[in-house]
Amino acid sequence: MSLFPWLKTRAAGVLLHPTSLPGPTGIGTFGSYARDFILFLSNCGIKYWQVCPLGPTGYGDSPYQCFSAFAGNPYLIDLESLVEEKLLQEPDLGELRKLAPEMVDYGAQWILRWPVLLKAYQNFIDSASNAARKEFSAFKKINNTWLQPFARFVALKGRFQGKSWLEWPSDCRFYAKSKKAVHDKEFEIETDAQAWYQFAFFRQWLRLKQFAHQHQVQIIGDIPIFVSMDSADVWTNPGLFQMNRKLEPTGVAGVPPDYFAEDGQLWGNPLYAWEKHQDTGYAWWLARLRSSFELYDVLRIDHFRGFEAYCCIPATAINARHFEWIKGPGLELFVAIQKSFPEAKLIAEDLGVITDPVRTLVAEVGAPGMKVMQFGFEGATEYLPHSAIPNSVLYPGTHDNDTAIGWFSKQPEGIHDFFRRYLRVPGHTPGWDMIRAGYASACNLFIAPLQDFMSLGSEARLNTPGQAAGNWHWRFTSEQLERLHNEAGSHLKELAELYQR
Repeated sequence: MSLFPWLKTRAAGVLLHPTSLPGPTGIGTFGSYARDFILFLSNCGIKYWQVCPLGPTGYGDSPYQCFSAFAGNPYLIDLESLVEEKLLQEPDLGELRKLAPEMVDYGAQWILRWPVLLKAYQNFIDSASNAARKEFSAFKKINNTWLQPFARFVALKGRFQGKSWLEWPSDCRFYAKSKKAVHDKEFEIETDAQAWYQFAFFRQWLRLKQFAHQHQVQIIGDIPIFVSMDSADVWTNPGLFQMNRKLEPTGVAGVPPDYFAEDGQLWGNPLYAWEKHQDTGYAWWLARLRSSFELYDVLRIDHFRGFEAYCCIPATAINARHFEWIKGPGLELFVAIQKSFPEAKLIAEDLGVITDPVRTLVAEVGAPGMKVMQFGFEGATEYLPHSAIPNSVLYPGTHDNDTAIGWFSKQPEGIHDFFRRYLRVPGHTPGWDMIRAGYASACNLFIAPLQDFMSLGSEARLNTPGQAAGNWHWRFTSEQLERLHNEAGSHLKELAELYQR
């Protein structure tokens, strides 16, 4: 009997990270354009919006390398809503409005956005109503376990020019000692400001989630299996990770050479000391999931195979060619999760090096696995639509793949020929060809990136694994979404009706 057999009905979804939304301040946020996107989904009969992790990002801007497994990214706070609340004035957004609308300039966001957010916090402290102050105080109290350490972590990073906590002075590298080392008034203001940014983030996102529910749209969230080395999680709880007494990692995470990278991927994340988690009944993991289920309706767990066995790479390695597979917690962790969250809806990202023990774990957990059509047309036939099973999620590609058009344009003629014969199409519109096949497939859930609905090429690719810079920049415009709605909205609704999605 599986633990989480939730995917019983058919539906379709769109994969889109909120940073890619339109908007006038240089990055997508939780404001009116996010609501417009939800209305687009609802009008087209699309029931799911899948996002990448929403945590605060650092160097490289990857949402899969966050400063916290619990906190949100303040860049996603909608500033225009703060103007409406009179916490900001229109001129405060002037410089941000000059940024290009078609891409995210993270360097400019770093320089321009933080002073605006700080001004909003100061205005809140000076002029907020008693009700709003009580709401903020309640938020801090409810989330104190992770919020107070995170706010302190970010404030200390500011003190030390953004350096990793591993490079901080010794009296601050240890969380307990840091409380005595730094406690001046300016620092207290900065930590309170960081807490307020989280308050604003959660308040706006939960309102947006409620708006989605009102229009019959569910949110699929995403959490990486590992946390970033430079994170409040590791700084606060180093004993939960494979680190020595000097707070140095004894091994780091990654994946062996594969489809994406011939040297493998050296992620550098610290590995879990699973025996310590077991001793606490997996308390940290349960807290992480409790926070995630507040934000999302369904939770995709990235690199699911790492729970069966994880790739341990020497901490001094320069690539992932040398590695060792070590057993993970397996089913025991998910039994603990099921006891705390019996109605949890999970998706297992089971791509990559998949062995029979991994397949067994996925089956026992009962969460739907993933299939990527691009891999299927390249030869991994278990990912083709005819191999689909109902309890799975089918994608043309994910955030880690090229767009359908970009992918197709780079394939040899042999794959082009197979693609055309398999789908019985001329191959002029590979994105829509895969979308139609996905809607018709046996998979109960079909999700496609927005870029494929918009028939965009490699210029719209969101992420290239193994490439350190140049990722996560793509954005679309409101005109593009309106055009898609006008040209394909009724067709998408018909596909949903035809294939009972």
